[in-house]
Amino acid sequence: MPSKRLSVVVTRRLPEPVEKRMSELFDLKLPDRDEPMTRADLIKAVKEADVLVPTLSDKIDAGVIAQAGDGLRLIANYGAGVDHIDVHTARQHGILVSNTPGVSADDTADMTLALILAVTRRLPEGLARMQAGEWEGWSPNALLGGRVSGRRLGILGMGRIGQAVARRAAAFGMQIHYHNRRRLRPEIEEDLGATYWESLDQMVARMDVISVNCPHTPSTFHLMNARRLKLMKSDAVIVNTSRGEVIDENALTRMLRAGEIAGAGLDVYEHGAEINPRLRQLKNVVLLPHMGSATLEGRIEMGEKVLVNIKTFDDGHRPPDLVVPAML
Repeated sequence: MPSKRLSVVVTRRLPEPVEKRMSELFDLKLPDRDEPMTRADLIKAVKEADVLVPTLSDKIDAGVIAQAGDGLRLIANYGAGVDHIDVHTARQHGILVSNTPGVSADDTADMTLALILAVTRRLPEGLARMQAGEWEGWSPNALLGGRVSGRRLGILGMGRIGQAVARRAAAFGMQIHYHNRRRLRPEIEEDLGATYWESLDQMVARMDVISVNCPHTPSTFHLMNARRLKLMKSDAVIVNTSRGEVIDENALTRMLRAGEIAGAGLDVYEHGAEINPRLRQLKNVVLLPHMGSATLEGRIEMGEKVLVNIKTFDDGHRPPDLVVPAML
């Protein structure tokens, strides 16, 4: 008799190749519409599933986990960040959590550089002028931005993405500086040409560009708070392709409006899709709808990692991308 296939519930629609392969391997349940599940839907899913495949828009907190049925044994997150999952409570209930680290590093680093260039070279303003039909020809003083070559880039968080940002920025002639929970090995620092700052305050005060590339954890919530943002030079810019909660968005908005910071490029926001409306009014701000990892290749690779984690678990082994509390 063939063994019973795992019941896998996916909370959002995934790229077609990923869904096709999942349906071949598991008893797959997909949502009818591609939009975030309600809390009631999530509770229904954890009651029915052996494996839940959520995304960053799904809040899997202690209350949801408490409703899980006896069958739920793995939460195979579609994405690297797991701050939307209560990993500690899941483990207490005997539920493993896996993620998809490393897949989006290059894509997110590409977007980080795109935001740096967009802000410093005033690309959205030029685009808006062209779309409005207001361009009357070249002028020596029109839309003057700043050269990135020679500028000091301070990277906050030097993991896979931070290092990928460093390599790209170095190719543009930027000077690489970083602050990290742990200092990199000397050979990696030498390879990246990166200077380590033990004091985040001192680094922030001396950089021309700050790139936020650290995860959201209790210790990084509002790491760039009002006090630290005020340390930035008035002609400096900040970009964030990590997690919105790392920056105090209201404080950032106030300082941008007051001209205390030259500009910002944001792909993530403190309250998800609820963006401070005043940010939308500022010409020195570039806002993107969380596009950092949005490549077809990256999304398929993420799905493949999810598949490997589930299949390995189904075969009775530890998922290769298991998340443990010590990692958080």
